[in-house]
Amino acid sequence: MEPTKWLTHDEHRLWRSYLDATRMLFQDLDKQLVRDSGISFADYEILVLLSEAEDRRLRMRELSDASTTTRSGITRAITRMETAGWVRRVECESDKRGAWAELTDKGAATLADAAPGHVTAVRSAVFDALSPDDITVMAGAFTAIRDRMQERRSTT
Repeated sequence: MEPTKWLTHDEHRLWRSYLDATRMLFQDLDKQLVRDSGISFADYEILVLLSEAEDRRLRMRELSDASTTTRSGITRAITRMETAGWVRRVECESDKRGAWAELTDKGAATLADAAPGHVTAVRSAVFDALSPDDITVMAGAFTAIRDRMQERRSTT
């Protein structure tokens, strides 16, 4: 077994700053969305994913894999969002065990109403703190991290 390759001081600083910033960002975005639109950050993310999907619907498993919500959390969120009229479950004809979550017109309108305040909060929390060069470097770095993680997932 190879010895542990510990993080350098700068790597540790970056890692902790990333974790802290991500946690605080999610908390702040959730507070803003709840305060201004009555919708949680997790629900907003689900509505965005459905709005971007073909026919505005995804399998429940795909939705869980694409979001920051667990599979059991997706089930609870979709139930809550069904009650609000934002999504509907559609039985999967090719697999009777599976179901689609489909964005309704009311859900799309809810997303459209929440989006301007959310984008303003994202810009204020993230992009206003960065230079154009920072954005370019960070976009490249996070794309590389994401691509590496996706590659690892596809081989396991």
